[in-house]
Amino acid sequence: MNADVLVEAHNLVKHFGGERRLPFGRTPTIHAVDGVSLSIRRGETFAIVGESGCGKSTLARLLLCLIAPTSGSVMFDGREVTAESPQALRGLRRDMQIIFQDPYSSLNPRMTVGELVAEPLKVHGIASGRDLDDRVAAVLRRVGLRPEYAARYPHEFSGGQRQRIGIARALACGPRFVVGDEPVSALDVSIRAQIINLLEDLKAELGLTLALVAHDLALIRHTSDRVAVMYLGEIVELASRDALFEMPRHPYTRTLLAAIPVPVPGRHHHRAVLEGDPPSPAAPPPGCRFHTRCPFVEDICVSERPVLRDAGAGHSVACHLADRLPPPEREAAGFVAAPARRERLALFTAAQEAASRNGH
Repeated sequence: MNADVLVEAHNLVKHFGGERRLPFGRTPTIHAVDGVSLSIRRGETFAIVGESGCGKSTLARLLLCLIAPTSGSVMFDGREVTAESPQALRGLRRDMQIIFQDPYSSLNPRMTVGELVAEPLKVHGIASGRDLDDRVAAVLRRVGLRPEYAARYPHEFSGGQRQRIGIARALACGPRFVVGDEPVSALDVSIRAQIINLLEDLKAELGLTLALVAHDLALIRHTSDRVAVMYLGEIVELASRDALFEMPRHPYTRTLLAAIPVPVPGRHHHRAVLEGDPPSPAAPPPGCRFHTRCPFVEDICVSERPVLRDAGAGHSVACHLADRLPPPEREAAGFVAAPARRERLALFTAAQEAASRNGH
C-alpha cells in the first residue's frame, strides 16, 4: 500500500437480497456495488458522485465498514479492516467517522447536544468528568456553536445548526478519515455554503481526509481534489477535479456536466437528456451498464464489459470508446461545450461565496 494512501478498496462487491424468503423462490439480488477499486490519499477531498440509486452511499458505508462487503477488502492506513474482529474494529472507529445526510434523524431527540457530542468520547474512554465537559465545549466552538448550547435538544435548532452538531459529534474523537454522505443536500443554498466552507476549514485545520458523497457536480467542483463517477454500482470515471470537468471521457459524465443549470434568468441552453430509465440493479444489463442509454453505443458495448483503465495523467475511464469520442467542445449535439460549463461553474461558485458572506 502506498504510504500516501490512507484508504484503499480492492474489488469491493455488495449485494443485497437473494435470501430464500418467498414461498416459491429467493428475493431479488440487488447489485449495489460491483467490483469497485479505489484509493484515497491522505489529506485530500475525494468525491463520489452519481445519480440516485447508483451505489454511492453503499460504497461510503463499505469504506467505513459500517456494512460488510459481499467480497473484496478495505485497507485503512495499511491495515485490512474488513478482516478485523468486531472488537478490533471498534477501536478503529475513532479514526473513521461519518456525517449523515439528515442531521435530525441521525441525532437522538432524547439526548441533549452535550450528551450527543460526549457519547463517542465516553465510548472510547477518551475523557470523563470536567475534561469531558471541556472537550465538548471546545468541539462546539470549533464548529461555530456556543458552548451553552450543550444543554439544549436537537429539535431546538435549525437545519444548519443540527448539521453542525452532527459534524461536532463526528469530530469529537479526533478522526483522520471523515465521510460526508450528502451532508448538505437537505439544507438551503445559503446554509449549504456555510457548511461546506466549515468542512474545508476543518480539513485544513485538523489535517482531515474527506470523502464526500454527492449528486451535485457543481458543488463537487468547488470542494474536491479528485472525483469518482458511479453508475449502477460501478465507477465509470475517476480523475482529478480539473481533468474531469475540463475533459470528461465517459458519455455519462458528459451528460451529468451538461445538466448543471445556468443560474441566469432568461438564459437558455441545450440540455442533454438521456433516453430511457436507468436499468434495475437487480438485473444489470450485460456489457457496459450504460449502453442502454448511451448515444454512442456500439456492438462491443453490448457484449463486453469495459474495465476501468488508465487514460493518462491520472485519468481513468471505463469506456470502450473513450479514445474515439469527439471532444466535448466540438460535439454537434447532446452536450454543452466546455466553455459554457466553465461559465456555469464560475457563476455557481460566485453565488455560493456571496451567500456565505451574507449568511449568519
